[in-house]
Amino acid sequence: MTINRIFIVEDDMKIAQLLQAKLEQYSYHVIVANDFRSINEEIEQASPHLILLDINLPYYDGYYWCRQIRKTSNMPIIFISAREGEMDQVMAIENGGDDYITKPVQLDLLVAKVRGQLRRAYGEYAIQSYTAESTSFRESSVSEQEMERGKLEVEGLVLWLNRNELYYGEQHIDITRNELLLMECLLIHYGEVVTRDTLLEALWDDVQFVDDNTLTVNMTRLRKKMSELGLPYAIETIRGQGYKLKL
Repeated sequence: MTINRIFIVEDDMKIAQLLQAKLEQYSYHVIVANDFRSINEEIEQASPHLILLDINLPYYDGYYWCRQIRKTSNMPIIFISAREGEMDQVMAIENGGDDYITKPVQLDLLVAKVRGQLRRAYGEYAIQSYTAESTSFRESSVSEQEMERGKLEVEGLVLWLNRNELYYGEQHIDITRNELLLMECLLIHYGEVVTRDTLLEALWDDVQFVDDNTLTVNMTRLRKKMSELGLPYAIETIRGQGYKLKL
């Protein structure tokens, strides 16, 4: 059985040790950052599956380090911060974060979010499986063979699930894990209205802890990526319902 490695970037050692002790109760292997000038090097050495990242750090803030990590990795990143403002949470998502927890940390909530992110990234939810008996699968434009090899393709738009890459014609872009999950859901339900609740469930296990604005921010980022492919209007907002992908 794989033991998941969690890397904590937190300069308050009391908090870091509290988080470490809680996560180790659930058999996670936890590494705490020591050198806040060389976070990238420590991450490379630790090779974690998930990062817990504070915002207020010595030398460079958490937003900076998240952007650096995103240059080479799509591993889950959960921000942990005493900042409670909506804009701080928006900034965390905009800079590449996957989730946000405010201090003082509710430890059981932390464990639930860590477990959920790991399942989404590496576990049973890493690539959704749809059988021939699934109504949503039968009515979609995606073939079973494509799903089996980690590829979704509709009207020339190709999503590689195992590579976090999106292709259209001669253009291609790298996307984050959250952007991949949103695009996967939109492709599977191509031409249909996908509700906000459905998209939130695709991203997070327990939507009661998720601010609805977080979905809006992630969708805005995905639209920017689609614009880079020459498809600025492919994702349509259906007021009061959700979103629809139409090429």
